[in-house]
Amino acid sequence: MTQDAVVIKLLPNDMAEVAVTRGTACGGNCGSCESCKFQKEMRTEARNLIEAKPGQKVVIESKSSQIYGAALLAYGMPLLFFLLGYALGALLGLTEGLRILLSFAALALSAWVLVLTQRRKSEKKKITFDIIA
Repeated sequence: MTQDAVVIKLLPNDMAEVAVTRGTACGGNCGSCESCKFQKEMRTEARNLIEAKPGQKVVIESKSSQIYGAALLAYGMPLLFFLLGYALGALLGLTEGLRILLSFAALALSAWVLVLTQRRKSEKKKITFDIIA
């Protein structure tokens, strides 16, 4: 996955801090919804493979598998836990109200697991970016 960015400053070990302008869901051309007024720029570190200088516009790349894995974890796991909670309630012969309660409890459990997973992952391996052009 590639994105356009601007080099902010050079860092040690052939790294650079880059600013990436975040896109909006509406394409950035709706002036009335005001959903775009929040953080429009994200800063991150990238390996400076082409020796870019501060102020230069560059293209950064990350492994798509890292992005898709994070999205699957963030969106897929809560849905799976929610459905499994309901199915478990059905297997246990619970009433409809208790099945729903169990499914929301499983959803809360998935949020807890997600937080723990992200804390552990952030210590080990972050999504990495490379300046490629």
